[in-house]
Amino acid sequence: MNNQQKKAIIVSIDNAVSEIIQLADTLEYSVVKEFIQKRKLPDVNFYVGSGKLDEIKEFINDSEEPIDLIIINGELKPSQWFSLEKQFKIEVYDRIHLILAIFEERAERKEARLQVKLAQLQYERPYVRELIHRARAGEHPGFMAGGEYQVDDYYEMIKKQMKKIRYDLKKIRSDREHHRKTRYKSGFYLVSLAGYTNAGKSSLLNLLSGEQVNVEGKLFSTLSTTTRRIPKKAKGETIPILLTDTVGFIENLPSWIIDAFHSTLEEIEVADVVVLVVDGSEEKELVEKKLQVSLDELLELGVTASVVIALNKIDLIDNKEVDNLIQYLNHQGLLKDRLCTPISINEKKNIDVLLENIYKSLPHMIEMELQLPINEESQSFVSQLYKNTRVSYINYNHCVTICIECNAKIKDKILSKCEKLHGSII
Repeated sequence: MNNQQKKAIIVSIDNAVSEIIQLADTLEYSVVKEFIQKRKLPDVNFYVGSGKLDEIKEFINDSEEPIDLIIINGELKPSQWFSLEKQFKIEVYDRIHLILAIFEERAERKEARLQVKLAQLQYERPYVRELIHRARAGEHPGFMAGGEYQVDDYYEMIKKQMKKIRYDLKKIRSDREHHRKTRYKSGFYLVSLAGYTNAGKSSLLNLLSGEQVNVEGKLFSTLSTTTRRIPKKAKGETIPILLTDTVGFIENLPSWIIDAFHSTLEEIEVADVVVLVVDGSEEKELVEKKLQVSLDELLELGVTASVVIALNKIDLIDNKEVDNLIQYLNHQGLLKDRLCTPISINEKKNIDVLLENIYKSLPHMIEMELQLPINEESQSFVSQLYKNTRVSYINYNHCVTICIECNAKIKDKILSKCEKLHGSII
């Protein structure tokens, strides 16, 4: 264990602590102790009962190394947070605060930073109201473990900042919508990668696009959307597809965080096809849970496009386990009529099958056969058709005969160009 690493303890009311430990590790906290008190509902005052509270305090006092952070595996009410910090005299994060801290650390682009700041301000509002209430009751609380503060003024500042950020995000959203319309007019299909955080979305984007987007083996390595063209071929021909990597899902995210990231998640909502990436190497019950969370998020976002499921990391399990997993998920009703492809990004296994399933799921493509005169302008047009359509056949004789499949949105544009070149539709 790295002695320089910050130390944290976990407090939970159930045994499901593996994910919160992963989150702590992502923020570079080493979890030195887990305190679990099984109960149906959190204690109204301290989240856990008084006996467990005393046990935690005793551990902190006796610890040879200072404890830097107490992490609650759940959501705290403002009054609970205030009471816990007062008892422990150590900074306390609940699960949402921990996730937002990770977001803040990983936000690199302007849009991501704005979205994270909006979510943080939204999170702070009820805490500031609690501090105002306590200050008026005669107490002198610090603000978020940061010393005394004029909380009344801070609350007003929060409201002004949120208004300004929403305005800035609206402008970014408008610019993105303009870029999307340009892509559509060029005949591109939009395919979004979605799924639980750390399932392998960015690695799949790299593999399909042939580029190198940052990939880390930690949660939420992607907060901003990244769009790349797929140069790969399916059925022997290039399909004009733009692939977008998006922020990962995680269980029990409040709706206001999803709203803060709306301009990013919108890429999933407007996609022609959504590829839902799932880590298939985990225990089947965990795969089921994460797949269900992801499908629920897609439903919440209003996604109506076809969903292709990619069960990743099958190189870590044998073929029989893969078959059993697919049967299990099908029996649980999670696959339904969705195309499901077991893949290995590391071993590049079944990637062509996945591409084929993406192609099958695209909205209806228009088939056309064109005849063009043989000249320089026609050749330039043919080059554009190779870029923006699927060319299934081409022949040069006394004229150029070319068969294409294209996005319905650019059919009229192609017909108009064909007429200008004195070509014809067969």
